[in-house]
Amino acid sequence: MEDNTGGKKINMKALAKALNLSTATISKALRDSYDISEQTKARVKEAANRLNYVANPHASSLRKHLSNTIAIVIPEIADSFFSQVINGIESIAGREKYHFLIYLTHDSYEREVSILNEFTSGRVDGVLISVASNTSDTAHISKLQQAGIPIVFFDRDCAQLPAASVTTDDFNSAYLATSHLVEQGCKKVSLITVQGYVSIFSSREEGYRKALLDKAVVTGSPDIVYCTNKYTDENITLIREHLVSARPDGLLLTVEHLATSAYLACYQMKLRIPQDIKIVCFTNQITAPVLDPPLTTILQPAYEMGQKAIGLLFEYLSHNYIKLEEEHFVLPSRLVMRESTKN
Repeated sequence: MEDNTGGKKINMKALAKALNLSTATISKALRDSYDISEQTKARVKEAANRLNYVANPHASSLRKHLSNTIAIVIPEIADSFFSQVINGIESIAGREKYHFLIYLTHDSYEREVSILNEFTSGRVDGVLISVASNTSDTAHISKLQQAGIPIVFFDRDCAQLPAASVTTDDFNSAYLATSHLVEQGCKKVSLITVQGYVSIFSSREEGYRKALLDKAVVTGSPDIVYCTNKYTDENITLIREHLVSARPDGLLLTVEHLATSAYLACYQMKLRIPQDIKIVCFTNQITAPVLDPPLTTILQPAYEMGQKAIGLLFEYLSHNYIKLEEEHFVLPSRLVMRESTKN
């Protein structure tokens, strides 16, 4: 490409046009972003030098007023899923010279409101959030948006709000898990879930129901047990009572901590896994392969979710030209088959 600028300086839009690339790609390449190939970065930087590209000084001055701090608001830290999301966020945030603060809502709407109200003063540049299971009134989130603080939802979003989101395909994941149990010989599959956040658990329940219909194994109403979203002995009792009354030969667990409860309930009932009952669980728990027997899981892309969420936020903070509220990504999960569902 020849230099046709005659020494004249060009902006990002002109550079993008010259290279037949989007301004987003140009911007990422100039910032050495992780998701741009080295070849493209080199091409963009070479052209930027040759064509006399200069950054927008107004944007640069605005950038100086940022705190270089991102808030991450999550329901809990004990769940390995959220730990892996944070690792994904940190892998990008550290590279971009950002710091982050982690806030725990303990799955409480009231605590969530209190935390987000602290951010309206501008102490953070942006917020990544997975809302509490009982969050229905979103006024506190709207207030933050009105204060000019960008928000990206991950895992649990608020569909009624105009905001970016990165989620997983819960319907298809539950459908896949239920189908796997049926294909492994299960005739009566129960769903063990929790009451709470509608978007996730309703999608998983719908996927479970659809799989039973498609596999023609429904002999009445599907068996669904609603447990508490806490690490308590109450869940063991609820599952044990269900094992006695319904006598399922397959269990789909929608929450990580229910795996321990289900294994203990089966042990107390002297039910052998997988000979008497087969189990699949939504979990990113690193101990799943060493349980007795190793647990078949729906493995969610938690690390990648964290990377994608923080990447979206950085794109907005750096350039302020993407329509953040229009960015929605659904990442696929995968079934990892182990001995707990072996035929």
